[in-house]
Amino acid sequence: MFRTASAGAAVLLAATMLLSGCSAGTTTTGTRAQPPKEKMQSSVGTGEGQLNLIAWAGYAEDGSNDKTVDWVHPFEAQTGCKVHTTYGATSDDMVQLMRSGQYDGVSASGDATLRLIYAGDVAPVNTKLVPNYATISPFLKNGKWNSVNGQMYGIPHGWGANLLMYTPSTVTPAPTSWSAVFTDSGAYKGKVTAYDSPIYIADAALYLKATKPSLGITDPYSLTAKQLAASVALLKQQNTNIGEYWSDYTKEVQAFESGTSVVGTTWQVIANLINSDKKVKVETIIPKEGATGWSDTWMVSTKAKHPNCMYQWMNWITSPKVNAQVAEWFGEAPAQTLACSETSDPNFCAMYHATDAAYAKKIAYWTTPTKDCVDGKGTDCTSYTDWVNAWQKIRG
Repeated sequence: MFRTASAGAAVLLAATMLLSGCSAGTTTTGTRAQPPKEKMQSSVGTGEGQLNLIAWAGYAEDGSNDKTVDWVHPFEAQTGCKVHTTYGATSDDMVQLMRSGQYDGVSASGDATLRLIYAGDVAPVNTKLVPNYATISPFLKNGKWNSVNGQMYGIPHGWGANLLMYTPSTVTPAPTSWSAVFTDSGAYKGKVTAYDSPIYIADAALYLKATKPSLGITDPYSLTAKQLAASVALLKQQNTNIGEYWSDYTKEVQAFESGTSVVGTTWQVIANLINSDKKVKVETIIPKEGATGWSDTWMVSTKAKHPNCMYQWMNWITSPKVNAQVAEWFGEAPAQTLACSETSDPNFCAMYHATDAAYAKKIAYWTTPTKDCVDGKGTDCTSYTDWVNAWQKIRG
């Protein structure tokens, strides 16, 4: 995954991340591997005066990009923790940086979190030491991407869905299913767009889970070799109708505005940008099969030299006012339920379905595929390395 901030919002961009199964240091208990035992902090003392972060662009704004957008300096003034931020271009970058031992924490996405957990790079988080955790949306807690066996390994920050976007003046009748970009994509041959990343395989798996129950898919990130092969076959079929794969969000904006794309996967912030330009009108939906999505988590390094400052940061970044600022700048739903009363746009949380549990339930959040199935069904699932290899064959 690759991210950047633009037009007052940061948007996810894609990149290929090589990711294998659990590390050699893990042990297996039941049907899901146990991460290495790492010490969990029991109290938060005085800040150590410094905090070294790895973050996505837009998550630790200090006024450099926009003097009115700054939640770093107020944090420093309150805690005495001087923030130094290194921006990660990809999830793979972040994993490698964390393994250097030079950083206190990271804003990790679901396609990297398990890698960090099972490698022993991040510590279990004592949520009792983060008061603002209590009012974070329940559906973001104890997820397969940010916890193992009921133990949280971070504090949820923000989230979003991978939506189906279409141009209603061209795509008729209005689609209600992902079939519009899979089995029925021939109707708009050459004008279908798809997300350019191996994690997009999960979108195909989610569709097959609903339409071909005989495959036995229970989780789009826990695929056996047979289930992965079926997803790949569907994506190869789709490939013949794809006009453009996108990873740079500006390219999708341009494609829809020019009419070279009329239907495909997207994020709400992208649809907002297109509609704000008023060159063309687009609509977005979560189809009847549901959707994949993403949830970001602040995680603490096992080698953190400034753990007290890191815990103070996690509480600060999920405080209502600050989490609202981040969400509006980045273009995502805030994790903090109380943030909705702090947004400058009173309709912001409604637009992003921030506290809508029923909406969130339709989303299968990005989770690192591992040999040890993340849904706990066994140990014969495919790893992310398998997905990367498969994606290369799909794209050609």
